[in-house]
Amino acid sequence: MIRVLICDDQAIARHGLQMILSTAPDLQIVGQAEDGQAALDLIAQTNPDLVLMDLKMPKLNGVQATRLIRQRFPHVHVLVLTTYDADEWVFDAVRAGANGYLLKDTPPPQLLAAIRNTVEGKTPVDPSVAGKIFSSFAKQPLPPSTKLVEALSDREIEVLQLMADGFTNAEIGAQIHLSEGTVRNYISTILGKLQAKDRTQAVVMAIRYGLIEIHDQ
Repeated sequence: MIRVLICDDQAIARHGLQMILSTAPDLQIVGQAEDGQAALDLIAQTNPDLVLMDLKMPKLNGVQATRLIRQRFPHVHVLVLTTYDADEWVFDAVRAGANGYLLKDTPPPQLLAAIRNTVEGKTPVDPSVAGKIFSSFAKQPLPPSTKLVEALSDREIEVLQLMADGFTNAEIGAQIHLSEGTVRNYISTILGKLQAKDRTQAVVMAIRYGLIEIHDQ
């Protein structure tokens, strides 16, 4: 059972989300918050697996709340669900640690799937938002030397491609017949060779060097 906390300052929006989520037998709504501060208080009480987070809210907005959730409750996933696709909102939410970013016109089946995928470790992003994120990364300076990527083995590049495709460690292992622990070791080695701080940065670097491709999900 996936425990979900809804955070949105509009009561009608919270009610609509409750109706959608109630159709899924594997999802349980453990609370509703009208702003980011209320969400933080409820997380401590209800221990959700995931927060559906709006962005523009009073008292504590979604970006601020996401940053604090990731600091105080790192096990809690944050899936942004908002009407805002402006660059500043997108980038601020990603930098704050959001695990995914969807718009409120996302059809219910895709929203339910995104909740499940987020908890599994994937990163669902609305297509219109994904383009902005990759465009932003493309403008960042390249690492100091291509020797960083030349050190990658074929197997490590294969793992990177599966990471880019959104597979979890367990799913990567199933795809290429390795244990989940071995996959974790590969990823640790990849991050070290690329001098990347996390999976996302490693994937972006590999895409920019043309080592892997972006596939339609």
